[in-house]
Amino acid sequence: MIPKIREAFNANFKEEFYQDLLDHVVKELKEPTAFRISETPVFISKEIKAAVFSACDAIIEQLWQIDFADIRDTFVPKEMQSPLPMGKPDFLAIDFGLCDDGKGGITPQLIELQAFPTLFFYQPFLGEAFIKAYPNMPKEGFHYYFSGLNKQGYHAAVSKVILNGYNPENVILLEVFPEKQKTRIDFWATQKALGIEVVCMTKVIKEGKKLFYEKDGRKIPIHRIYNRVIFDELERIENLQTSFTLSDDLEVEWCTHPDWFFVISKCIMPLLKHKNVPASYYLNNFPSDLNLSNYVLKPLFSFAGQGINLHPTKEILDGIEDKQNYILQQKVAYKPLVKTNTAKNSKVELRMLYIWSEEENRLKPVINLTRMSKGEMINVSHQVDETWIGSSISFFEE
Repeated sequence: MIPKIREAFNANFKEEFYQDLLDHVVKELKEPTAFRISETPVFISKEIKAAVFSACDAIIEQLWQIDFADIRDTFVPKEMQSPLPMGKPDFLAIDFGLCDDGKGGITPQLIELQAFPTLFFYQPFLGEAFIKAYPNMPKEGFHYYFSGLNKQGYHAAVSKVILNGYNPENVILLEVFPEKQKTRIDFWATQKALGIEVVCMTKVIKEGKKLFYEKDGRKIPIHRIYNRVIFDELERIENLQTSFTLSDDLEVEWCTHPDWFFVISKCIMPLLKHKNVPASYYLNNFPSDLNLSNYVLKPLFSFAGQGINLHPTKEILDGIEDKQNYILQQKVAYKPLVKTNTAKNSKVELRMLYIWSEEENRLKPVINLTRMSKGEMINVSHQVDETWIGSSISFFEE
């Protein structure tokens, strides 16, 4: 996307730099990532940066026109709704495919969005790791932080959202079997950065409306939960034994409230209208003359690409009973825009990460997460023989 920068990076790339990066992850976070790290970051030009932020601003502006209470009642079963006030969404992730605009250029196209946290402490670690391990990185003029933040400002801003003034001992990162999760590297990065415990949902103790966890023989009160539990994972685990549910009436603060996972998600995409938002329709209400070959079928509340059908047919759609839980989304053409030191170029999906700023009363962009692929989908788990793909971070031209 910035030819001179890319050509210089590739020309000076050495496999030993990449190995140094992987070794640094293990040294600092005590294990390798459970997902593939790409050999390269992505360098985003000023023009694409402007287009991405313009699209984000337009999407967020439309969010506040949506009746979230109605969305909640429509898409979240009553028994799954938390009785606690939802407040504001603490986090927002907006995913764009960097696509061919049909005129030789690049256009960001919305893939999905979710008011749910992701790798907020692994990503800055990865950005630093690239700089540390790769002497062929640009020395100036690029950064992966947004809103004028630097390392210290970013840490302070994200920490404030997660801790909300509580003693770190009384804040936990909650997951189900965290040691088995693919994103666990971020759990350890968060624990290291904030000093909070990573606690499995099965280990939480409930007494009345209060929650506790045990450490070193002590029963410690939980006042705030940094929630990383994915609902559809809960449903897939058979015979899961927990003392509480995410919809219980509890004396605890959520970061972020569990219902935001549903309310700002794929379920609102048919309501968004913008040049950077592909057309979407609820499966129980789409035009009869729609050319299905131009659309992707997506379940509303799956995660990590599960359940997506890239080639839906009328027969497949007719066989779906719970049509209210699916959307059809217009396909986009990811552009293989990152030149690599291999036979194929890589495609890019850019996740823009926001936190809620109480001082500014808005969702504020802070960092990005980038994924690279050479396949039909961005998920690279099946691309076992490819390189220059996987998890990465984008450095934006200043």
